[in-house]
Amino acid sequence: MRILLLTNKIPYPPHDGGSIATLTLAKALKNAGNHIHILSMNTSKHFYNTSDIPQDILKDLNLETVPVNTSISAKAILINLMFKKIPYNAERFINKDFDEALIKLLSKFDFDIVQLEGLYVCPYIETIRKHSKALIALRAHNIEHEIWERTVVNEKAFLKRFYIKNLAKRIKNFETGFFNKYDLLIPITERDGLKCKELGSKIPAHVVPTGIDSENYKVDNNSSNYPGLFHIGALDWIPNQEGLMWFLNKAWPLIHKEHPNLEFVIAGRNAPDSFLAKIKQDGVKYVGEVDNAIDFMNQQSIMIVPLLSGSGMRIKIIEGMALGKVIVTTSIGTEGIDTTHNQNVLISNTPDMFAHEIKRLINNKELFDFLSKNAVKFVNENYNNKNIADNLTRFYESQLG
Repeated sequence: MRILLLTNKIPYPPHDGGSIATLTLAKALKNAGNHIHILSMNTSKHFYNTSDIPQDILKDLNLETVPVNTSISAKAILINLMFKKIPYNAERFINKDFDEALIKLLSKFDFDIVQLEGLYVCPYIETIRKHSKALIALRAHNIEHEIWERTVVNEKAFLKRFYIKNLAKRIKNFETGFFNKYDLLIPITERDGLKCKELGSKIPAHVVPTGIDSENYKVDNNSSNYPGLFHIGALDWIPNQEGLMWFLNKAWPLIHKEHPNLEFVIAGRNAPDSFLAKIKQDGVKYVGEVDNAIDFMNQQSIMIVPLLSGSGMRIKIIEGMALGKVIVTTSIGTEGIDTTHNQNVLISNTPDMFAHEIKRLINNKELFDFLSKNAVKFVNENYNNKNIADNLTRFYESQLG
């Protein structure tokens, strides 16, 4: 099959969940015998010099990019809020140059599948219909409006709460408005697939989680600093900021009081200065964006994922488990990943219990080793990229047939 992936940002470097999900699946589909093309927006926020992208990615995946200015403007936000139905989050990705590049590709190649990587490339469905007979599949990385609905619950500032609540409603209308306009739904978790069905999706669906290439994730206990605590993730993502502040303000003091020499290391890119000022606490170390996430994670032991909002699937949890890290997270953090409390992760939703679970790990190396071993086994059995891509290829072939 010839498959075209449309993305609203370049899936390289694979430093965040969305980029990792897109790039790993594209490579796996290529290895499954498909011809892959990727057309990506090179946005102002995630701009990357294409000359620095490895040639094997550019050539093997036929990656093409289009510069798109997605800079946020207060004036544009106000105009959008007052006069437009489409949410500003989506409007920024509607671009004439990208549309023309898409038409050119569709005219040049006879694609079997056009796979939309996320909600914000759905406005190009009309262009695809006009210029191609390909089946259109939406790979839903999350339920977008759900992220904002959950964010509202934890927002205290009145004006910000009002805006986010309004935005969540508009994104929901935008998101559900595309239901059944594409041909196939590719949710990233079974839970998200069921949620879409509840909201009105009636088309064939096939769950495609973000997987890993197991050979790239080697457990290195010799390098691990037990019981080192760490968090890694994009720090310009509101759910990560929100969850970390909840942990630092309510759970960390309980841990730090009993273990004053213990260090909590935070890694992540694009952290706002206002956020950095808030995390300056005793025992907390911020290292910024790391060159190699796997090397960084292998230096630590206990991975903290204190999410209170968000949607979809947290690929960093899968990566951490593959490296034998023990994950301490919330129910929302592990949502969409079929983990089991006290078997391969620890799950808690209150600050007191969150701190309690971490202290259990600090004081019980046998428990840590048990969970670590089970985590590696769980990921290898359920999140192997080859199996995921082979299953998706068969699903696409069945729909074409």
